[in-house]
Amino acid sequence: MDFHTHAFPDDLAERAMKTLEREGGVNACLNGKIASLLGSMDRYGIGRSVVCSIATKPSQFEPIFAWSVKVKSDRIIPFPSFHPSDSKFRERVRQIKGEGFKGVKFHPYYQDFNLDDERLFPIYEGISKENLIMVVHTGFDFAFPRIKKADPLKIVKVKDAFPELKLVTTHLGSWEQWQEVEELLIGKPVFMEISFSLEYLPGDRAKKMILGHPPGYILFGTDSPWTDQGKTLSLLRGLDLGEELEGLILSGNADNLLRSAGG
Repeated sequence: MDFHTHAFPDDLAERAMKTLEREGGVNACLNGKIASLLGSMDRYGIGRSVVCSIATKPSQFEPIFAWSVKVKSDRIIPFPSFHPSDSKFRERVRQIKGEGFKGVKFHPYYQDFNLDDERLFPIYEGISKENLIMVVHTGFDFAFPRIKKADPLKIVKVKDAFPELKLVTTHLGSWEQWQEVEELLIGKPVFMEISFSLEYLPGDRAKKMILGHPPGYILFGTDSPWTDQGKTLSLLRGLDLGEELEGLILSGNADNLLRSAGG
């Protein structure tokens, strides 16, 4: 299971992908449509993918939610999004849970907030009380100045305040802030998915980080369409983590986390 992918409605995908490629200075591996993602999953033997949306303003919640309902299937697991400044956030959380979705996605750069801003704590409390998963972009981002908005220290503050929150950090804890990840997060019960990390870290360092973390808290993720799912899969298998741990990362941990959410 790929715990971190993105896609867009067919009529928006081309425009959205061109804008994001230009802003981030990266070339996508897929065209941003669900059909393209499913084709990639078929090529590489990936059964299910979590599709994360990002609401960049409050008015985007309803169209994102409606599209998420439309594309939800046995293989596509949408995590809708609402903007942190949305005054109806309590209602949004209830809607997301009521539709049977397992989680929500936030991005501190595209949504312009700091992860540890206490004004967001009522949102985290609501998500935690509803037993939903919260996937958050953590670390720096290609498209933005290197200002710390979701670094390991902020992650620790949020987890200390909400120990029951099912927080999934992306990019092996924090993209290109891995020294701080090693100092503050490795070894603690914090979920990390591995996208955009194995491509940037020496294999021995990535392996040491993964082996030093609780085995139930590492998830396979690719950030498709921005990386090739098959390449990330190959890099993970190349770490030679052992069959048991590799199985947990590829599907077991995600299955357990999804089963524990919602309800």
